[in-house]
Amino acid sequence: MRPIRLTSFGYLHLPTGPDGSPVPPAADRIEDVRDRLRDPAAARDILDLDGLNPRVQDVVLATPGARELLANLADYADLPAGPSRIAIGCAGGRHRASGLTELLARELRDRGREVVVEHLHVHLPRVLKTPASPSTANTEQETAR
Repeated sequence: MRPIRLTSFGYLHLPTGPDGSPVPPAADRIEDVRDRLRDPAAARDILDLDGLNPRVQDVVLATPGARELLANLADYADLPAGPSRIAIGCAGGRHRASGLTELLARELRDRGREVVVEHLHVHLPRVLKTPASPSTANTEQETAR
C-alpha cells in the first residue's frame, strides 16, 4: 500500500477563492470538523496548547461523535482503492483538526500504514472573533505571548 498523507488546517487561515470562500488544501477527502466537534479551545486549561499535545487529543476524542468520525476516516483510508490524501480542517487549525489528525495517524500506523503528517496552521496564533462583530469574517489574530 502506498503511504497516506494527512493534513490539518484552519479555515480562517486559508486563502479565499474568487467567490470569497476558503480554498482548502488538495485532498481526496476533506473533513470539516467545525460543526461536527466541539471546540476544545473553550477549555481554559488547554487554551494555550495545540492538538499535538496528548491532553488536547484526549479532549478532542472525548467530544461526542469523535470516535465514530475517527473510525470512519481510518476505515476509509484502508479501502483497497483508498485515498492518498486526507485533509482535516477546523476554524484555526490548532486544536480539533491537528488533534484528530494526530489520532488518525496513530490509528493508521497501528494498522500498519505508512503515514506522512503535515500541520499547516497548528503553530499560528489563535484566531479570535472581534468583540464588535460575531461574524467570523471579522477576525484578529491574538498576539504571541
